[in-house]
Amino acid sequence: MAHQDTALETAATGSREPDDPTASRSLRLQTIVRLRWLAVAGQSIAIIIVALWLRFPMPLIACFLLIALLAVVNIYLTLRYPPAHRLHPVAAFTLLGIDLAQLTALLYMTGGIANPFAPLVSVPVIISSASQPKWYSVALALLAVAGVTALAFSPYPLPWYDGAVLVVPPALMVGFWFAIVSTTAFAAFYTYRVSLEASELAEALAATELVLQREQHLSQLDGLAAAAAHELGTPLATISVVAKEMERELGNDPKYGEDVQLLRSQSERCRDILRRLTTLSSNDEAHMRYLPLSSMIEEVLAPHREFDIEIKLVEASGRKGEPVGTRNAGILYGLGNLVENAVDYAKTEVVVTVKHSAGRVSVTIEDDGDGYAPDILSRIGEPYVTRRQRDDTAGGLGLGLFIAKTLLERSGATLAFENGGPEKPGARVSVEWPRHLMDTKPAK
Repeated sequence: MAHQDTALETAATGSREPDDPTASRSLRLQTIVRLRWLAVAGQSIAIIIVALWLRFPMPLIACFLLIALLAVVNIYLTLRYPPAHRLHPVAAFTLLGIDLAQLTALLYMTGGIANPFAPLVSVPVIISSASQPKWYSVALALLAVAGVTALAFSPYPLPWYDGAVLVVPPALMVGFWFAIVSTTAFAAFYTYRVSLEASELAEALAATELVLQREQHLSQLDGLAAAAAHELGTPLATISVVAKEMERELGNDPKYGEDVQLLRSQSERCRDILRRLTTLSSNDEAHMRYLPLSSMIEEVLAPHREFDIEIKLVEASGRKGEPVGTRNAGILYGLGNLVENAVDYAKTEVVVTVKHSAGRVSVTIEDDGDGYAPDILSRIGEPYVTRRQRDDTAGGLGLGLFIAKTLLERSGATLAFENGGPEKPGARVSVEWPRHLMDTKPAK
């Protein structure tokens, strides 16, 4: 089961290589086109205000040529590719690099690093950090740092009132440089981390849905078997009647007698099997739909009793008055995953304690292993946190506990992960529900 879960996690999430271009979130061309049109409009408005309203001297023609160049490239991309086109990381890096170069050139001719719009150099780097592989973003960030450094040595004065030259002290220029570079680095790193965590969470939730669908599919097989038994009853009855007629006519035939008798006996055997399936569906349908708490726990523990680790079940509240609830594939899988995790890392035994009262239902799973590592314990509940490691087992993607926790919390449970004390070391997981969520069978 552990190997199956690991394979399922791998299939659901794909490669986790952070620098694999195919695994990154590709950037849509339409997104860059829209951002560029916004940049064209903003740059044009800024130049019009500075040159025509404030009447500050500046290289107006050169500035509008740079803006026109950006607009022409945008028109070409719009006509050449469909809006839904996804950019390969190399193409996205090239386009963002062009944006960075155009903005840097525009700032270079309008005062350099003293221009109030100089911090906009960080925008292409932030966009890359949110959507592209790490090393492409790092390369773009280095280009941005080089551009900001070039801006510090711009010979063009900042557009200012005619006849007056605004001189920026060297110390202030250095401060501008550090401010822009640090802002770019911090914003890019923050965006990268937030985007990466959001992507991992989305992939982990997708894997959770896949697991839940599989468990629900398995729980529906009983109904499918009963339906198959019902549909096969009529043709099998016809075969049985024909077999009886053939036995009556050819029962003593030396050549075909034994074959006819075998045919009839096997048809009767098939009818008995189908009759048992149909009886199970009609008589035990309520049993299959509703499970007492004790039966649910036994169903969870049964697959794990075949290992060398002893599993002790402690029913602290007994079975009298226990809740009876609807069969829930998410609860069965979630508890089964927690038990499997305990069995994997226990030394000799796993203790499962079940309690129920008028208001609460709780299941506590304890093992006598080494417990959770402190760094893992503080991060349980996050996707891709690898479970406790042992030298003799291969670590998975760390999705197991996340999927189990997510499915159990969807059922209304509250989970607590902790380590035992010095006298009883090991990991302990407590799962608790309000009783009304687990006691759902209607009263007779």
